[in-house]
Amino acid sequence: MPNGKPAICFIGFGEAGQAIASGLREEGVQSLSAWDTLFPVHEGEKLRQVGEAIGVRCAGSAAEAVRGADIVVSAVTAASSVEAAQSVKPHLPQRPFFLDINSVSPGRKQETARLLGDAGQYVDVAVLAPIHPARHKTPVLLAGPHAQAIAPALEALGMRASIAGAEIGAAAAIKMVRSVMIKGIEALTLECFLAAARAGVVDEVAASMKNNYPGLDWAKIVPYNLERMASHGERRAAEMDESADTLRELGVEPLMTLATVRRQREMGQIGKQPSVRGALPQGRAAILTAISAAARDRH
Repeated sequence: MPNGKPAICFIGFGEAGQAIASGLREEGVQSLSAWDTLFPVHEGEKLRQVGEAIGVRCAGSAAEAVRGADIVVSAVTAASSVEAAQSVKPHLPQRPFFLDINSVSPGRKQETARLLGDAGQYVDVAVLAPIHPARHKTPVLLAGPHAQAIAPALEALGMRASIAGAEIGAAAAIKMVRSVMIKGIEALTLECFLAAARAGVVDEVAASMKNNYPGLDWAKIVPYNLERMASHGERRAAEMDESADTLRELGVEPLMTLATVRRQREMGQIGKQPSVRGALPQGRAAILTAISAAARDRH
């Protein structure tokens, strides 16, 4: 290990991978590598540029990326989490820790762990807050038989890790069930305040909320929730699909969760429009006006 720090590889180099890598670089980790399926194509140029700026070696394949890694961090889309493990399994003779930070159901985590088998030391990891601004210091939960072993190494790198349990899926269950509420509130915020904007009663509705939730500042909550959905709605919809799977695994029919999937996905698509992107820094009124107009155009 260079300067006593582990060699760390990222499979998937989107927002989460970039944020964690940049933080770990500042902690003194010298050996950082990454592979993303976008690297070979034009759309991956920006990812490669970010990697070079951070000091991450952008590999030409998954096999090249994981070579010599002590820790492999899987940070791909929910739909690709099993495939990511498949792509590296034949190339892990050193049996590194495999940190699955993907937002997927407990069942998906267990499936991935079974697939990986003895090729790596699988750890179920749940990220419990937005990755910015804390980056690698964002609180995470660890679960599985190797969680206790990796926790001290992560804490030495400045990470805030807690143990959720010895069973794979214990961390994912907390993350996925929690998301039912967090992403559901975002979807309700959109639906409620879009209607309020069209009725011309935004301020009145926000003020009335204090009767039921006196500790919440809706003047801040509304634009924050709408920005999260506009910027990350499609990804959050994919996560909510996994939450729905989690509920099914637990014998709970995901009625509200499936509706949240639709709202999050729609808002993610609306949020790509220049008029909405331009309104996001301008506050609640401008955001709602832009979203309302964009939503009308869709229908």
